[in-house]
Amino acid sequence: MNTKLCIRYALTMCLTVAIFATYSMVALAYDGKTAGEILVTGNDGASSVTVNGEAAKSGRTIFSTSTITTPDSAGAVLSLGKAGRIELAHNTTFTISFDENSINGSLSAGSITVLNAAQAVDVKTLTGDLKLNTGESAVASANAPSSSQTAHTGSSHWGWWALIVGGAVAVIIWTAADGGENRFGQGGNVIVSPIR
Repeated sequence: MNTKLCIRYALTMCLTVAIFATYSMVALAYDGKTAGEILVTGNDGASSVTVNGEAAKSGRTIFSTSTITTPDSAGAVLSLGKAGRIELAHNTTFTISFDENSINGSLSAGSITVLNAAQAVDVKTLTGDLKLNTGESAVASANAPSSSQTAHTGSSHWGWWALIVGGAVAVIIWTAADGGENRFGQGGNVIVSPIR
């Protein structure tokens, strides 16, 4: 057999074994842990959000049993795939555990809000255990209100919306009662010229 041909066969066989060994190590290295992603919000650059004590930037992967701490200048949003998304306010420390379908954790400082979740999120606070649904929040402080007051869906702002809608309805009725002739602060006649 030709020596060049033997060298080519040997080199091809070595490369095939090397590629097979590399890809099988990558496939076997997966430990089955569900992963999430962190998005840092409002950071001024001076202080940063930390994951297990290490500085974290947007896009960092987080795993179950991670402890996330936000400073007073930044917050974070945790995207946990199908399990849901959680927002951490400024000055928050939250230890999170999650799998593909559920989220739970321990809130030792600050507050969190459930942006969406496949199931109710179990949160252990300094005042007790809470179950939060989408749109609800929890506060960790020892003087925090009870869970029924802590978990809210934003309904406390209904008064402002009622005022805005009521004002709009009043303006519509006033305009209709005047026959639609209100010019709202314009003086004189309005002349409309044809477009050429």
